[in-house]
Amino acid sequence: MTPELFIQERAAAAMEALYGAKVDPSVLQVQVTRKEFEGDYTLVCFPLLKISHAAPDATGNALGQWLVANVPEIAAYNSVKGFLNLLFSPVYWDEMFAAIAADPDFGQLPSTGRRIMVEFSSPNTNKPLHLGHIRNNLLGDSVSRLLKAGGNEVIKSTIVNDRGVHICKSMLAWQKEFQGKTPESTGIKGDHLVGDCYVAFDKMYKAEVAGLVAGGMSEEEAKKKAPSLVEAHDMLVKWEQNDPEVRGLWSMMNGWVYKGFDETYAALGISFDQVDHESETYLLGKELVQKGLQTGVFEKEADGSVWCDLTADGLDRKLVLRGDGTSVYITQDLGTAERRFDTYKLDSHVYVVGNEQDYHFQVLKLILKKLGFGWADQIYHLSYGMVELPEGKMKSREGTVVDADDLIQSMYEEAKKTSEESGKLADLSDKEKDALYHMIGLGALKYFIIKVDPKKTMLFNPKESIDFNGNTGPFIQYTHARIRSILRKAGEQGIAFGPADVTTALEPSAKEIRLVKLLGLYPAKVAEANAALSPAVIANYAYDLAKEFNQYYHDTPVLKEEDAAVLRFRLVLIDTLARTLRSAMALLGIQLPDRM
Repeated sequence: MTPELFIQERAAAAMEALYGAKVDPSVLQVQVTRKEFEGDYTLVCFPLLKISHAAPDATGNALGQWLVANVPEIAAYNSVKGFLNLLFSPVYWDEMFAAIAADPDFGQLPSTGRRIMVEFSSPNTNKPLHLGHIRNNLLGDSVSRLLKAGGNEVIKSTIVNDRGVHICKSMLAWQKEFQGKTPESTGIKGDHLVGDCYVAFDKMYKAEVAGLVAGGMSEEEAKKKAPSLVEAHDMLVKWEQNDPEVRGLWSMMNGWVYKGFDETYAALGISFDQVDHESETYLLGKELVQKGLQTGVFEKEADGSVWCDLTADGLDRKLVLRGDGTSVYITQDLGTAERRFDTYKLDSHVYVVGNEQDYHFQVLKLILKKLGFGWADQIYHLSYGMVELPEGKMKSREGTVVDADDLIQSMYEEAKKTSEESGKLADLSDKEKDALYHMIGLGALKYFIIKVDPKKTMLFNPKESIDFNGNTGPFIQYTHARIRSILRKAGEQGIAFGPADVTTALEPSAKEIRLVKLLGLYPAKVAEANAALSPAVIANYAYDLAKEFNQYYHDTPVLKEEDAAVLRFRLVLIDTLARTLRSAMALLGIQLPDRM
């Protein structure tokens, strides 16, 4: 039982005893006591005045006196202008900790019965995954884990953008400059080889534009008439006409990319339950356009194009079908959303997409609502800020991005270097060391990105992320390893302990109460992170828990305790801390080692 629920139930009993009124505990307002006041939790008295018919402080004092006299878990109170601040006794914290220690699923919230789809990643097949994709993937994966811990059934999905002129650009460059080269013949990972083709196309295109401008053509016209761009558009038309040669090349190069993506996803610990491809979904939504025309939601222009007028809603007119009958992105997204809600019987859908698409999702939700889909309000755009480097922004077509594979490898190397400098791993095998370096490097990368609120633009600094001190993944990993080391030594000394060693006969110290309080916040933090769709809440909670343990351990050398009962209590406490850290970090997709 949470502290809030405990107080709600006892306060309801007090209201009945004092005023003869039955109050629903769930309507009572309880919050954490503000730092400037003495207390643990605060009951808001104002809604109760119509029952007590007394002043706010008088009501608070009456309730406080009754609670202290009749509830042993409440030690003291003070009433301040309608706010009843309550201080729990050590008995309460012992009871709470005993319940936490005995609960193997602590932090997992009750089932909501809701089914939620989370779409993330959604890469283009003309380039490998880069740092920007990493933030998207890590957010999508951790939000999925969070929603599952929040009691929801979660479907992780992605849609691969495997068609369009940008794909044809890479294909054309391969024909002109890379023909015959394969991942096998070059030793280059498939998605990297295709990305090289995309960069080569951009160089070729720019050279052609420069030549046309030098010949007297305006730059604007040259950009449209550059031969390579015209050829890429022609190739797209052939693709849409199912030209066997173009389709064959497309299948071969996409196959290289898919294999490369899978390797990167595996390295990041990312997986999907449902994978769609734009080549199979780009025609979806056309029936919805007809429905919208019939119901007056859409209007057709003289050139045959179809639009949705959203000016009355404070937005623009939105094209949903071109004059030649081809669809645009919004058309496909309308159809895909309809199919997903219908096929999977979704209660809600979360799109993890950068904030440059804020307007797109405003339009998507609004049009779906106008089309009569009640679930349109259950679409959520998790809009996140871009990742920047100390050098500035990244540009894919110029090949100036931070490649995901290179970044993962560099984090491994940095973790290896830092760990070897510590000199504490001499008795580990090379295989064990290798696994540990991967765990630390990946933990550093994930934590550094996830600890920032999704809405904020972030600056990524690899060296800062691997630091074993401060608010970093390795600091939390090291804290866990330190706890596991203490527990191993206790085992070697033959000390057995378990939840039964938490007893009200022992009075925990002030520092131990602070740790128990922090532990008790975990379910509320999971609920808060769910509501905000922000894994950063959990990341920073885990840091606070690790930091509090280190302060406690600095002053309390656990294994030197001479009182056997106190020693066992403390071992249960730190074991529960380690378990909660593992649970919290698992929500971020981060593993914690037993040794570092």
